[in-house]
This record gives sequence, structure tokens and C-alpha cells, in this order.
Amino acid sequence: MYGSLGFVPKADLGFLTQFSSKDSSLATGSNLFIVPHQLTKFRLGPAKLPFVSRLFRYLKFGLNREEGSIVYREWAPAAEEAQLIGDFNGWDGSNHKMERNQFGVWHIKIPDVDGNSAIPHNSRVKFRFKHNDGVWVDRLPAWIKYATVDSTRFASPYDGILVSLCCRACRYEFSYPRPPKPEAPRIYEAHVGMSGSEPRVNSYREFADNVLPRIWANNYNTVQLMAIMEHAYYGSFGYHVTNFFAVSSRSGTPEDLKYLIDKAHSLGLRVLMDVVHSHVSSNITDGLNGYDVGQATQDSYFHTGERGYHTLWDSRLFNYSNWEVLRFLLSNLRWWLEEFKFDGFRFDGITSMLYHHHGINIAFTGDYHEYFSESTDVDAVVYMMLANDLIHSLLPDATVIAEDVSGMPGLCRPVDEGGIGFDFRLAMAIPDKWIDYLKNKNDDEWSMTDISRSLTNRRYTEKCVAYAESHDQSIVGDKTIAFFLMDDEMYSGMSCLMDASPTIDRGIALHKMIHFITMALGGEGYLNFMGNEFGHPEWIDFPRLGNDWSYEKCRRQWELVDTQHLRYKFMNAFDRAMNLLDDKFSFLTSAKQIVSSTDEDGKVGHDVDHFTSPEGIPGVPETNFNNRPNSFKVLSPPRTCVVYYRVEEDSPNNTIDEASLEVEDKDFEDAENFQEATCFIESEVATLKTPEEEEDDGDMRFI
Repeated sequence: MYGSLGFVPKADLGFLTQFSSKDSSLATGSNLFIVPHQLTKFRLGPAKLPFVSRLFRYLKFGLNREEGSIVYREWAPAAEEAQLIGDFNGWDGSNHKMERNQFGVWHIKIPDVDGNSAIPHNSRVKFRFKHNDGVWVDRLPAWIKYATVDSTRFASPYDGILVSLCCRACRYEFSYPRPPKPEAPRIYEAHVGMSGSEPRVNSYREFADNVLPRIWANNYNTVQLMAIMEHAYYGSFGYHVTNFFAVSSRSGTPEDLKYLIDKAHSLGLRVLMDVVHSHVSSNITDGLNGYDVGQATQDSYFHTGERGYHTLWDSRLFNYSNWEVLRFLLSNLRWWLEEFKFDGFRFDGITSMLYHHHGINIAFTGDYHEYFSESTDVDAVVYMMLANDLIHSLLPDATVIAEDVSGMPGLCRPVDEGGIGFDFRLAMAIPDKWIDYLKNKNDDEWSMTDISRSLTNRRYTEKCVAYAESHDQSIVGDKTIAFFLMDDEMYSGMSCLMDASPTIDRGIALHKMIHFITMALGGEGYLNFMGNEFGHPEWIDFPRLGNDWSYEKCRRQWELVDTQHLRYKFMNAFDRAMNLLDDKFSFLTSAKQIVSSTDEDGKVGHDVDHFTSPEGIPGVPETNFNNRPNSFKVLSPPRTCVVYYRVEEDSPNNTIDEASLEVEDKDFEDAENFQEATCFIESEVATLKTPEEEEDDGDMRFI
């Protein structure tokens, strides 16, 4: 199904010619490609359909109903004997021994009793097996759909829970269809557990009822949910997954999550899931790692030795060349798409998957030999190609985003072209640039040339999601942009009942400008982490021994933006207006996100003429500014953002409806009032009249 690492001449690439045509460096490098040779035959050949049909494995593996019985299947080739245990048999598996087939799959069929399931709804179950040293161990079923923990016992292991497979009254029925795919995703990154104001874990239903209206009111069109897959350690931010098919039980049941997604769809919001297929929690008793008992890699989910362990993350690494691993992971994607109606995924840790060195201590410079060499994990690349092909086959309008810091060429080109198939990559260098400026440069040292180059430095035809900050910049040990700018003055200087200090004035203005120019130039999509839209102070710190297991810093202080006399509302209104501006003019999808000129020294004085008529002779550069026959000068106050939009001079619609751009300070509880409450605080939207003869495509211009 997949081939080994190999360099092949261009002449043999066939369907990759489109890919190479997108990048001249690839087109000229005759031995620069790594190609999983058999993938092209697999994808285009007749084997595709039976393979996809097998990705309903979540209906076969794990606990499922078949013909009046509960049937349980588990892949555990290292086991010598196996049993199913739980509340239903008093945790004694002697009467529920399992049988093994030639592929290492254990199975048992338990008939109903008097028309009722032999394993009751919401009862605990585990997989017990004996490995080659004669020791019996208990593990959670790898395909378990729900797992809970006894919160009254410290460090208690999770239990697998059988959720009724036949009771329709127990299942949530979706009422709303998936919203259409937007031209550009404006993503609100959120963590359900820490989304409440109180110092506790928030629920899926509370998030749906209290937070989704805020997201909708701020004109986002996509929600990206973190920490959905079950993870035993809350402080891992959801990235140390223990149970891949199970919803995190801290925030509720699988049906509660379905309610959240359905509510989002009713508001026109698409929902992406943060999926972690790059590594696995090292937990043994309640995680997938518990199935590794020292067997060979072909009989395990993981590589053996150093290749199977991530030293920085203290986690296990999948063996993507294993057929059962591929079925497990691809079925996992199908499960979340079809059972929960997610609209796509954000794949975490892609850089770690792409390379055997996992990007550790590697500074990527853009040299193509950093991407295409024996350091590239071809098995993982093939898995990602299969995953993207499957996702877009099941849901053509899916949005799939890669978290990759390396800049791998072709990552966001279709599989048909030889790309890896993602729709977007996160523009991860942008927040690093802003943090560098905030930490190390005075205001008069900020370079517009450097900033604009960083914002527009992305691979041609490969789309990016831009962001000034995400959850990474909010965790303990780091600072958000607002906290960098205003620091401890946020505790005392945010009241409108007193004059703003220079620090607060500067901080609020730069917070708006940094986010806006990032949105304007940084990519074809935009992302904001929950709370950063209004400059949430402080940092995120999950409950842990070092903070006495406190939830105080693991919540969102919505009361700050809801309190009318606090200045947080101004940053929130600006965020809302930014998103609505893209709704009106679709600048994120514009093909003209270019910077034609930057000037570090030039200033526009009060005594200059302002004009839009030709200033010189067309075609005679020395008579024009920047070789443009038409230009105009503006006097723009410092720390402001001004948007200019071209209209025809004789157009009857040559002004923008200012009524729709005014800020209204209304109670948040009336969410409908916020949908059209859009404006720019300390910014303007202006129309620019231009002569009819000037060639212009009507794009927005950001000055």
C-alpha cells in the first residue's frame, strides 16, 4: 500500500507535474522528490472503494450490537489469553473468555437476556488479557466511545463505559444541517473546559448556551474546539490523548457534545475539531499505550525503541506503516465526522509527524533538502495523504488545517497533484514575530518592511490561517499580546471612569493594529483564541500540584468585557468589526494581498495636497510615485488603521452606510443587537474615488 523512501526522476512523476509547476524549485530539482510510489496506484486504482468501506471499523471493533447480541472485538496480537470484564459479570471474566483469529483480533459475542442487553447502559467494562510473561492486565478497550473517572479518588484510573447502542431515547438527534463552507474561515479557537467564568470545568451545554452566542456576535464563522478527545491529564490541554474515540467526559456526555455542535450549526457556525494523531499519551492503565507489552512493532500501535518515543512530549509515537494503525486512525476521523457532524479538523503536531527528528532543535531555513531527505517520515506522509483524501471524500466541504512550523512544500496542495492534501496551514511564524517585537524592540524600532515581509512570507498557492496569538501564547510562562503591552496596568487602568494612562492608550491601540494587520496580510484565513479578542489579562494555568490544583487561572473572565465602564469592550468591538469587514468585502480571499511599497522614513505633513488624480505621465516612471500613475497621500494619525475601498466615481453607491458602522453599547444578553453592531474604534472606513480609465480590480487597500 505504501512504498519506501525513494528519489525518482521527474520523468517518472506523472501526476505530480501539476505540483511541480506550482514551485520552480521543485520543477528544476530532478532528484528532489520523495514519492510513496504505491500510493498513486492505490488511490487511483480499484482498491480504493473496499478500503474506504473498511473504515467503518468503529462499527466492528470495540463494543457493538449485532443480531441481538453485544459483540466485542479488539486487536491485541501480543495477548495469549483475553477476557471481557465489567460490572455486568462482577469483574470476573472466567465466563467471558475471548477467541483469537489469525490476525490477532480477539472477539466475543454476548447474547441478550430476555430481550435486554447483557451489558446494561452506562455500565463499566474493561479488556483483560495475559501477555507472554504470564501476567494478566486490565485495559480500557481501545475503541471505547466513552470513559469516566471517579473524581473522589486521587489519581483514579479511567473506566470504559458502555453507552447504550440500541436506545433511541438516549441518542441526540441533530436538527440543523451543516452550514455552507465559507470562502475564508474566521476561526474562534476555544477550550470548553476553561470557557466559563467560574473556577471549575465548564460543560458542553454551558459552552453552547453561553459562549457560542458571543462567537456568533463577533462575526466568526468557524469554531475550533480543543481537548475533545479523552485525555487523563487535564493540564495537557488535550494533547495527551488516552482514548481516541471517546469524548472528554469532564465536560459531559457524547450527546452533550452533539448538542453543542447542533447549536453551532443553528447559528451558522462550522465546527472543527483539534485532532491529535501525532502522538499518544504514555499512560498505561487507561491509554492506548497499555496495549504495548514489549512486542515487536508489527504487533503494536507504536514503533519500538527510540523511534517510538517523543522525548520532549513524554509520549508514544504511532507506527504509520502498520495496517491496523491506519485503520484505527482513519476510522477515528470518520467517527468524528459522521457521528458528531464535525465540519473538519485541525491536525496537531504535523511537524513531528513529517520528520524522524520531529523538528527538535531544527531551524528550518527553506532549503528543500530539509524537507526531502531521509529525515522525512514517508509512512507518516502517506498516512496524512490518505487521511485528507478520506476526509474530502466523505465531506467534500470539509476544512482541514495543518499545524506545521517547517513550511513543507505541497502540504496544502491536493493529493491529486502529489500534495499532502491539507486545505490550510497555520502561519506559525507570525505570532513569533510579534512576540519578538514586543519583547525586544522599542516602538521607534518597529520596521514596516520586516513586519509586512513576515506577514506575506508564505508559499504560493498554499493557503494559510493567520493569527497574532493562539492558546500557545496564553499558557503559563508566557504572555498574551495585551499583557505584554499593558502588564500590571490592566489591573488598575482599564476603567473608563478615569483618564487612560499612556501605557493603556498605547496598549489598546497596538492590540487592535497588530490583530488587524495580521488579518489583512497574514493569510487566507484568520484565527483568534478565546478571550484574546478583548485582551484577556493574565495567563492560562491548569490545575496542578504547583498551583495547589487551582482553577483560578483556568477560566475566562467574561465579566471584563461585559462591564460597560471597562475598556475591554473597545478591543472586543474592534474584533467584531474586523470580522464584519471581511463579511462585507471578502478581503481574506483576495488574490491581491500584496505590499507594493513600504517606507520607514517618509512622513506625510499637514501642509501637503491630498489628491487621487494622475500626478504624472503614465508609463514614465520618473514622473510617478513608485511607478504608479495614480496615487494619493493621506494624513493618518498614529496608531490608527484606515481601510480604503475603491468605488467608481459616478457610482450611486460610492459611500458606505455609516449607520451600520456605528458602535452601540448594548447589553450583551440581547445577542441579536450585536450582529450588526460593527465599527472601528480609533479607525476609519473610507471610500476612494478613482477615474474610470484607471485599471483596478476594486480590491481593498490597507494603508
